[in-house]
Amino acid sequence: MPDTALRAESGTKHTSRRRMATLRGVEVTGRSRAHAALRARHNWVQLAKFCVVGAVGYGINLAVYASLIHAGLHYLLAATCSFLVAVTSNYTWNRLWTFHDRRAGVAAQGLRFLVVAVASLGANLLILHVLITVGAGKLLAQAIAIVLVTPLNFIGNRLWSFRHVRHPR
Repeated sequence: MPDTALRAESGTKHTSRRRMATLRGVEVTGRSRAHAALRARHNWVQLAKFCVVGAVGYGINLAVYASLIHAGLHYLLAATCSFLVAVTSNYTWNRLWTFHDRRAGVAAQGLRFLVVAVASLGANLLILHVLITVGAGKLLAQAIAIVLVTPLNFIGNRLWSFRHVRHPR
């Protein structure tokens, strides 16, 4: 409804309903959706659970990575192997605990999770390589790379891998 029509009708019973309708239309914009998401407690709880699962995965990743580096594997191969072990743990715990209310078919959801994980692995390997190239230690570089890639991983999993499944009514 144009502003002029809204102003012309001020004082009628229908004005407040029309204003609400207009406001509801505004509420679906990206910015207002983001504000609503930031105010929703369950999103913060979900993020905290994701971080706990991620911290466990972080520990697994670094422990496996350090063991493989110590065994003489190239750092990029060690990072890939440690990633595969950690991502298996992360998928299981995120599916069962963090995003338990968003469970879909294990194969479809697992495939989406894998796509996000591979994108995150690619970013991780790139950052790891750059950090080692500029002189960072291998374990420190991996620790930093994992932290830097975590937001990409969370957003991809929250919005795609574990998205709400809408069933037809």
